[in-house]
Amino acid sequence: MGKKRIVTQTEEEILKEREKVEKAFKKGVEKKVPSKKVKITEGRAYISSSYNNTIITLTDPKGNVLTWTSAGNIGFKGTKKGTPFAASKAAEVLAQRAKKIGIERIKILVKGIGGGRDSAIRSLAGQGLDIISIKDITPIPHDGCRPPKVRRV
Repeated sequence: MGKKRIVTQTEEEILKEREKVEKAFKKGVEKKVPSKKVKITEGRAYISSSYNNTIITLTDPKGNVLTWTSAGNIGFKGTKKGTPFAASKAAEVLAQRAKKIGIERIKILVKGIGGGRDSAIRSLAGQGLDIISIKDITPIPHDGCRPPKVRRV
């Protein structure tokens, strides 16, 4: 094994990168609202929670995606992505982004059976966002597929 090298960035590079991200972020928000500069104060948060990861998407009332984050996106790896702690951290990041955009009130739509469902909702509420409603949109099979024939040996 060779030497391990750690890449370090100077403060100037970090500031340039942050400015670039903020410009792209502002462009993305302006694209969603064409020509009219309307301040969006209400949105929807879709929490998709599986056993392996928790993905949280923030949209405007029409359904256009404003921003998203996930436990894996933050830096959790492997089985840690599916934990309630990772989901709460992802929700905190999303809440900060929502405040930056100007969203104050959200409707929450939860989908999936993972462990991060409840902790993500609690974290969004704890960050100061007003929750209008919480709805479970987990798909449920009604009759489903026809079961296989009985096995004959």
